Amino acid sequence: MKFVIANDHAAIELKETLKTWLEARGDTVVDLGVGPGDKADYPDKAEEACLAYLAGGYDFGILCCGTGIGISISANKVKGIRCALPQNAFAAAMAKEHNDCQFIAFGGRIEYQDQPVDMLQAFLTAN
Repeated sequence: MKFVIANDHAAIELKETLKTWLEARGDTVVDLGVGPGDKADYPDKAEEACLAYLAGGYDFGILCCGTGIGISISANKVKGIRCALPQNAFAAAMAKEHNDCQFIAFGGRIEYQDQPVDMLQAFLTAN
């Protein structure tokens, strides 16, 4: 599969974790996010990733900011995008199964019940 991923400066480590996991599975990841020492505004990163997705060639998108809230709200403002901010693996699966989301968002400063990689896996394996 091919993914677009983007993040602001509050979720660099989380973005790298998700990207590494996807690449280890053999997926292709196009990283539009920032790295160490860089800063970005989450609305800009959300819009950039969503427009890239809408241009074609991607299966899904992943967005990360401090809480996941701002970047998911920003993504959902882009016409044609449905972005979920799941609180656990069940919600992640339901975001795909029942809401047909193309994007999933996470917060780099959030302590989750289920690890973001596990939530991403639940999202990707859902029907």
